[in-house]
Amino acid sequence: QTFDNDVQVIDVRSDAEWNDGHHPAAQHLPHTKILEGNGFADLDRTKPVVLYCRSGGRAEQAKIYLETQGFTDVKNLGGISDLIIPNKDNQ
Repeated sequence: QTFDNDVQVIDVRSDAEWNDGHHPAAQHLPHTKILEGNGFADLDRTKPVVLYCRSGGRAEQAKIYLETQGFTDVKNLGGISDLIIPNKDNQ
């Protein structure tokens, strides 16, 4: 999946999961840091934020927290497998 330049794509998975692979447009910001109130100061509240994790649960927790912090355009995209579609030639 591709995103417009103004969309902030955030991978909220753990460091180990991030290191195993991530969406090329993503920034890494573990949901634990978000829920502690850390790490999101550099995000632009005026631009859309899309979140993903392994299955969508942690992204939903992060989404709810960011909305309480004044972010108005936050979406939970679910799991990483929902974003990265394998090349059918490599299956």
